[in-house]
Amino acid sequence: MSDNKKIKVIINDQELMVPEGITILEAAHEAGVHIPTLCHLDLHDFKMINQTASCRVCMVEAQGRNTLVPACVTKVSEGLEVQTNTIRAITARRMAVELLLSNHPNECFTCPKNLECELQALAAELNVREIRWEGDRMDYPKDLSSGAIVKDSNKCIYCRRCETACNEVQTCGILSGIGRGFEAFVGPFGNIPMVESSCTYCGQCVQVCPTAALTEVYHMEKVWEAINDPDKHVIVQTAPAIRVALGELFGMDAGTIVTGKMVTALKRMGFDAVFDTDFGADLTVMEEAAELIYRIKNNKTLPILTSCCPAWVKFIEHQFPELLEIPSTCKSPHIMFGTIAKTYYAKKNNIDPNNIVVVSIMPCIAKKAEAKRPELTKDAHDNVDIVVTTRELGKMIKEAGLDFPNLPESEYDKPLGETTGASVIFGTTGGVIEAALRTAYEWMTGEELKHVEFDQLRGLEGIREATVKVGDSNLNIGIAHGLGNARTLLESIREGKSKYHAIEIMACPGGCIAGGGQPYHHGNDEIIKKRQEAIYEEDRNKKIRKSHENTEILELYKEYLGEPFGKLAHELLHTHYEERERI
Repeated sequence: MSDNKKIKVIINDQELMVPEGITILEAAHEAGVHIPTLCHLDLHDFKMINQTASCRVCMVEAQGRNTLVPACVTKVSEGLEVQTNTIRAITARRMAVELLLSNHPNECFTCPKNLECELQALAAELNVREIRWEGDRMDYPKDLSSGAIVKDSNKCIYCRRCETACNEVQTCGILSGIGRGFEAFVGPFGNIPMVESSCTYCGQCVQVCPTAALTEVYHMEKVWEAINDPDKHVIVQTAPAIRVALGELFGMDAGTIVTGKMVTALKRMGFDAVFDTDFGADLTVMEEAAELIYRIKNNKTLPILTSCCPAWVKFIEHQFPELLEIPSTCKSPHIMFGTIAKTYYAKKNNIDPNNIVVVSIMPCIAKKAEAKRPELTKDAHDNVDIVVTTRELGKMIKEAGLDFPNLPESEYDKPLGETTGASVIFGTTGGVIEAALRTAYEWMTGEELKHVEFDQLRGLEGIREATVKVGDSNLNIGIAHGLGNARTLLESIREGKSKYHAIEIMACPGGCIAGGGQPYHHGNDEIIKKRQEAIYEEDRNKKIRKSHENTEILELYKEYLGEPFGKLAHELLHTHYEERERI
């Protein structure tokens, strides 16, 4: 097909010139004509396209066809005439939705996706007010085994979006169709428990699921219990990507920066102290930059791979165990912060670590599983006790009755409250390696880095590479976001074709801004782009933009840790990985 060739089509008596080879659904969008969909999903910029035509909700009449056709997969042709709103088409859509509802639990009031469910919204749009085909429904037990993702097969509508995200985009190969006909659903091979599969808990399946067949494990009640326990000192930390997405849950534009309002909300909810995971990110930069320089100077294993993303760490443990010496040994930022909270912060404030509860608010579902990894403990204490997602935080703010858009701005608490622009950009693809380079450059050259923005590392292409001149040396940098792209880079390393000194990998397409726990983007690329733009805006607005210039970080090393990558820092802030079975 020619990208430039246009053909004539007629949609609802409206004549259009559209690109050859597009679908009726795409042509309808150009005409401003709404055709409802359910299974269809097109995150074009991130190569997440689901075109199974399994739900039959987008049926239309096309001239010359005896039967209705699905608009999401039917290509236009020269002179094609389409009617989208005939009685026949509307009746077919309603029947498709009614049939789905006939095998769907009637528990909307208590469903985790109440008012966010696409099936629910579609039933309202089509004015479905009764279920005409009552009968048996699927009755499978919920899978709560992973501690991160809940799989409720009774709510699966077999749209296959999760399968596309898992197998084609993330290349994990965990999810597939199970059974046939009435009892068919999507799950791991053999319907084994999620915890026994090779799932990374990246949450991209949750992000695209139109119903509540896949959701995160909710920990909101645990947080309220901790806050209301007078014997507990409950501190909370917020990840960089939260501040550019949380507002969406309250009707604010995508990319609205709500840092100060979020801090106010958390303080009013009753937390004893409110901190920024950006402090942990600055600490991570210090350790990862030091580890990179150590490997380069001592001819150790290269490339070094950033280790901030627990989903990608689990991916390499399952899929590439022979490469486990390559990732940085640094704990992720929120785990580092939790470690410091239960050691340095506890000592400085004369608080028994047993009475400290660390709550992490993350854009990521995998952080829930990460927090329970046995190697991430210190003196039998979990580094982080409870993890909730951005979506969970939104629910808690609403539950507390706070008028979020009109809250005043507040500052994070101190100590551990100073952060830099370098730590903010951890929230987007390319940000971790850029932050590390800002510090590594000055440490390696002894010269000031005047232009701190590495534009060549930015963007949303799935795989990017750049050569950064550092003094007399050239550092070759690789970046991948989305586990399918990560697989490509890891295969090149395994085959000995890698030319990189350092690689950043983030499991979620777009990075943490599009994490599995973020507000649902419903297939809208522009939302993700606006979140990324806001992350860089927050960086530009910071007074300090290099992690090694964070005065509280420097004080932490002086008073407690010693030197970056030193003995105590290694004991507290670094970890190890293990080979996991690939299923």
